[in-house]
Amino acid sequence: MRFSKSQNTRMNTELSSHLIEVRGTAIEIVRKDIKNLHLGVYPPNGRVRVAAPLHLDDDAVRAAVVTRLAWIRKKQAEFEKQVRQSRREFVSGESHYYRGRRYRLQVSEFDGPPCVRLLNNTRMEIRVRPSADRNAREVVLHRWYRKQLRNQMLSLKTTWEQKIGVAVNDIRIKRMKTLWGSCNIEAKRIWLNLELAKKPASCLVYILVHEMVHLIERRHNDRFRELMDEHLPQWRLYRDELNTAPLAHEDWRY
Repeated sequence: MRFSKSQNTRMNTELSSHLIEVRGTAIEIVRKDIKNLHLGVYPPNGRVRVAAPLHLDDDAVRAAVVTRLAWIRKKQAEFEKQVRQSRREFVSGESHYYRGRRYRLQVSEFDGPPCVRLLNNTRMEIRVRPSADRNAREVVLHRWYRKQLRNQMLSLKTTWEQKIGVAVNDIRIKRMKTLWGSCNIEAKRIWLNLELAKKPASCLVYILVHEMVHLIERRHNDRFRELMDEHLPQWRLYRDELNTAPLAHEDWRY
C-alpha cells in the first residue's frame, strides 16, 4: 500500500495527465518537472498513478510499469480485501474507532460546549447541542481525535528523536486520502494523517519512524530498510497491521 512518501521543498507543477493501458491495467500518467519516475497504487480500488519526468515518453513509462505489474496487482488485491466502513452518520449506535478499539457511539444533547468522552472500553459519548447536525457532530469528534493524536505524537517524537538521532522541527496533523504520512526533508517537517488516531499505537509508531528515517534516507531503498530494521525491527508487522485495519469511508476523488 502506497501510504507514505517524502517531499522536497520545490513545488512540482503537473503539466498534463492522461490514461494508458498496460496489459489490461489502466495507468494514469502525470507529467511533472521531476527527475525520477514515481509509481503509486491508491485506495479504494487500486487506482494506479505514475508521476513521470517530462523527458519520459509513454513507451518508457509503459516499460517501467511492466516491471512492476506483479507488485501493482498485489497491492490492488490488498485493497480489494481491506474492510471499509460505510459513511458514518454520527448517530447513537454507530461504531467508531479509537487507538484500534471499536466503540459504540452515544450522542447526548447538551446545552453547553461540545465534548467527547470515553465512558468505558466499549462506549464513546459525544455531547453536542440539540441543533448539531451530522457535519457538526463530525467536526466535534475529529477535533477530539486531533487533540488525542497530538498528545500521543509529542511524547513519541522525543523518544524516537533520541533513538534515531534526528531532530524534527515540526509535526502536523491533517486529513489525507492517499497517505498515512509525509515529510518535507529540507524543513524537517512531518505530516501525519488524522486517521491514525483510530489505529493501534503501533501503527502511529510505524508511520512516525518511517518518516523520521526519511530524514536520513530519502528513498525506499536497501539503506532505508536497513535503518528501519535497526531502529524498529518489527516494522513489517506494524505495517501489515495498518494495512489490514478498516479504512474509513471517504469520497475518494482526485
